[in-house]
Amino acid sequence: MSENYENIVERSYNSVPKYTEVQAGVPEDYNDVKTLGDLLEINFKLVHVKEQLRKNLISKIERGESKYPEIIGYEDDVLPSLDRAILSRHDVFLIGQIGQGKTKLIQTIAENLLSPIPIIQHSITNDCPMDLPKKELVSLLEGKTVQAKNPKFYVDPESAEKIRESKLETPIEWIDGKDRYKYVLATPDISVKDLVGYIDAVKVAKKGIEMYKIESYSPGQLMQAKHGIFCIDELPVLDPRKQVALLSVLQEGYYTTGSYPVIFEPKTVFFATANPIDYTHSGKVIEPLYDRLKSHIYTHYPNTIEDEIIIIIQEANISKSLILSPLLKTLAKVVQKTRNSTQINQETGVSVRLGIHGLELLVGEAERTRALPNKILSVPRISDMHCLNQVVKFQLSELDDTVKNREKVFDKFLKESIKETCLEYLEDIDNTTLESIKQEFGENTFQVSQNLIWKNGETSYSKQLGNFSKLKKIVESKLNIIQLSQNALKQQLELFKIDTKYVELTKQPENELLSALTEIILEGLCWTNPKVLDKNEVGYGPA
Repeated sequence: MSENYENIVERSYNSVPKYTEVQAGVPEDYNDVKTLGDLLEINFKLVHVKEQLRKNLISKIERGESKYPEIIGYEDDVLPSLDRAILSRHDVFLIGQIGQGKTKLIQTIAENLLSPIPIIQHSITNDCPMDLPKKELVSLLEGKTVQAKNPKFYVDPESAEKIRESKLETPIEWIDGKDRYKYVLATPDISVKDLVGYIDAVKVAKKGIEMYKIESYSPGQLMQAKHGIFCIDELPVLDPRKQVALLSVLQEGYYTTGSYPVIFEPKTVFFATANPIDYTHSGKVIEPLYDRLKSHIYTHYPNTIEDEIIIIIQEANISKSLILSPLLKTLAKVVQKTRNSTQINQETGVSVRLGIHGLELLVGEAERTRALPNKILSVPRISDMHCLNQVVKFQLSELDDTVKNREKVFDKFLKESIKETCLEYLEDIDNTTLESIKQEFGENTFQVSQNLIWKNGETSYSKQLGNFSKLKKIVESKLNIIQLSQNALKQQLELFKIDTKYVELTKQPENELLSALTEIILEGLCWTNPKVLDKNEVGYGPA
């Protein structure tokens, strides 16, 4: 039988694969490969993680497929740089301010560019039988214990024991790239042991294992990322001693730890991130590590309002509602104004999360204040936007950085954004019409409240518009504009394969959509030249 094992392994290792690849290193019927014997039968060859990324990226380029789905606004700079890094088999350093999608980008790479690989079932270090050299695999199949003079960690002791017990019937499972993505947030309390592993006192006590035998070793985060992506977020936070622990992996591809006479090879691709202010002020990446992170790529915030809007609607976690294009545009404008202001500390940045969390708040505020009949969607509107001060997270640079001053600055940008968006809906209204609307108001006031809906009594928006025929005519004439902008937004989301359910108009536009549109027109009339309306505590009256 021992001769058979040797022949089987020798033939498999020295022969070309019997399968057609559907991805880098993936047989077309890989789900049917369920045992070690199956792998040896098809002469399976494990492809290194960097080569997986490279080959799968080339395949997607050739087929014209999306390489980095859900990554918006990086098409002209960051993604081409990333393409070059992956094709060059580089470890990568992403540098950018908070909320620029650095870790999301790395996770997207793991999910879309890594191939599934076969591992020994339930292995926490992603042990593939093909990690083992021929001689070691034959020894395990023969039930022997491998004793090497300068041993390497090929598979953990549990995986080795499974091969000894089950032989060619050792069960195999295929794991995707997302399950081989190890994310580590660098914090001051992370230890070297967390990264490289440690002696497990429980194993020593329970199993009677000698303390410095490999059987007492518990793998750290590096080995848990074997054959995958190891992402360390905010690298400069790690002190130099811990960074040194990572250096040998980048330099030599392996490391040693403690008193173990064992070489560990994670066979991983290394991604690190840093915020420029942390990198230059509160932390430092040691020079050798900085040098061996071969590609340094700088990220940025969305360059356009359109990109900001798409990111907001893609990332927000909201309940069933209708999100109008003008409201999204207003929210995106606010975010971009804060990023361009000298009053705000731009070194710390203004995260895209301001807009994302802002939309979540607006939906929650609409639900909190309006009791709507069933089947009528909640529609956030201008009168809900006061709640956005809850997401003010930036720091001031010119004024004292107090909560009151932050809210004051934010309120200024919010009013400017509302003004700009609402005036777009009145661009084609001539002065004669504007004057007639002012005359129509006389001494009357159009009451506006979050609690009011389209139809709910004497102060409903529908009832009030009945008393202002010229205003009503303008509101109704702009309904088509809203419909066109919603359709355009839907098409943009479809282009990026983003769910459009929150922007699709219902078949009955006379519900909350008209209430939101009424508020847009009323607010715009406060900013026209000549000015038509003034806003007061109750609503809108003649200027």
